[in-house]
Amino acid sequence: MPAMLPLAGRKVLTLLLGLGGVAAFWLLGLPLPFLFGPMTACLVAALLRAPLTGPGRISVAARTVLGVAIGASVTPEVIQRLPSMLASVALVPVYIVAIGLVGVPFFRRICGFDPITAFYAAMPGGAADMTIFGQEAGANVRQLSLVHVTRLMVILVLVPFLLVHLYGVGLGNPVGPPATDLPLSELATMLAAAILGWKAAERAGLFGAAILGPLIVAAILSLAGFLHMRPPREALWAAQFFIGLGIGIGYAGVTLREFRDTVMGSAAFVLILAALAAIVTETVTLTGIAPPVEGFLAFAPGGQAEMSMLAIIAGADLGFVVIHHLTRILLVILGAPLVARWLIRVPDERKPS
Repeated sequence: MPAMLPLAGRKVLTLLLGLGGVAAFWLLGLPLPFLFGPMTACLVAALLRAPLTGPGRISVAARTVLGVAIGASVTPEVIQRLPSMLASVALVPVYIVAIGLVGVPFFRRICGFDPITAFYAAMPGGAADMTIFGQEAGANVRQLSLVHVTRLMVILVLVPFLLVHLYGVGLGNPVGPPATDLPLSELATMLAAAILGWKAAERAGLFGAAILGPLIVAAILSLAGFLHMRPPREALWAAQFFIGLGIGIGYAGVTLREFRDTVMGSAAFVLILAALAAIVTETVTLTGIAPPVEGFLAFAPGGQAEMSMLAIIAGADLGFVVIHHLTRILLVILGAPLVARWLIRVPDERKPS
């Protein structure tokens, strides 16, 4: 029986489904085949109760490619432009507070979550970070996982659609040069930045180590003049593949009740997030603080990795987009545990002695 497949068999099945999704999207001429293909194939298979499982450390390692790609975009020119970004970056904490004020009551009253689960479900931080923090605070981990994987999935479908039909942006921008066009010294530098940055960040206990560690090392190498290009397109295709795979797998074992109460509720919340993002985007665009496409991608409430990938594919200013998402993630990671402790303490203080 499929459920009795050993772990290795489940991994092979998952990879084959993902590759089949890529092939189907490619042959049908559908957009972003390396991202949407595996995501769609694994999502459908998960809902059909197929025994799926992620490829483990390979998937984590693929994210180092994005870290290097983002870090390589941090050039002296981007640093010189930082002062011009301060006005839009200053809106990020306001944006986070607005999301929390809307999101926590939504998940409490509409989805019936407990206060801590509702809080971490609403927070626009990294999916893994918010799930881990929520688990430590006593939240419902299954609900958190489904909420954040749904947020990523809906945003990944919605953002490309809006880029094409609202902003008129094509999604055929080359993600990078072929590996054969890059000097071996450049490839070796990227590989060293990926591995050393990842492992050093893990040892330091940094959240999102597979992205942030390589990002930091690659940015230093870029600013020092040792790194001049983004990773080859083959590596970035692989990163897209594993991101899509991970989102689709996130629905493995979902029940009908979970789909109705948690997944559908989360999808509705993403539409509210989209409305908040639209307000902020219009603000920064109409005031001339940011160009339309960059402003849209900078405040889209997706994951750092996913939005960075879309910025590359859309040919947007990656440095501008990344600065805003890094600010958002950093503020949420630092602030969310403090607010969560306050949420836990307030009910205790109201109890009669």
